[in-house]
Amino acid sequence: MGRGKADVPEITATFSIVAVDPESGVCGAAVASKYPAVGKVVPYVRAGVGAFCTQHHHVPKWGEPTLDKLQQGMRPESVIADLLKDDPDAELRQLGLIDMQGRAAVHNPTKAAAGSRYWAAMTGRYYCCQGNTLTGRGVVVAMAAAYEDTAGSVADRLLAALIAADCAGGDHRGRLAAGIRVAKQGIEGDWLSLHIDKSDDAVIELAKAYAELKHDAKGEWRGGQLPFQHPCPDRPKLTAPVKSP
Repeated sequence: MGRGKADVPEITATFSIVAVDPESGVCGAAVASKYPAVGKVVPYVRAGVGAFCTQHHHVPKWGEPTLDKLQQGMRPESVIADLLKDDPDAELRQLGLIDMQGRAAVHNPTKAAAGSRYWAAMTGRYYCCQGNTLTGRGVVVAMAAAYEDTAGSVADRLLAALIAADCAGGDHRGRLAAGIRVAKQGIEGDWLSLHIDKSDDAVIELAKAYAELKHDAKGEWRGGQLPFQHPCPDRPKLTAPVKSP
């Protein structure tokens, strides 16, 4: 039997990053996409636990239960295996998960349709970044490099990574929405939550809003300070990859 319209899964094609700082007890996630209000349905964070992103054929109802599993002591790779073991659409999901020890796990959408390529993921020290429907491999590479190379707080580095990915091309369909969520040990709920739900240039608009914000989650990163400077005013026009692997 075919699916009714209400049963068809929404496809949150996007790029995102999850990260933690075990020493400060801070964790966070940042995301951008052509999908509206992406900052409300892809990233999930919990103080003292970790961060999670569910995208491509995203499953928002997995957000809090996934963090519950981390909090109960499951390793990230075991949590993802548990989520996908009985899922008929497992190979359409893209998931990134990290705990407060910095242990990260990622699952890519191996059966993503041609329109959702390029897709990829990279992990490094205390972070994991992932994306699909990208303009090319440079997006994820730039995201990882920016997180590693930026001097500042976790929030600074997350936003720097998101900006670098956007400047490298980002989502080849457009720049509609973006968001960042950060949690800190000892503070209930989100410590920082900032998102742009509908825009022609969401990551840059998010960056402007972050620069204008006065918040303890911010560090000394120049990109987060006023006066705001556009990081890549000469970006090329968005195009899908000529060849998709």
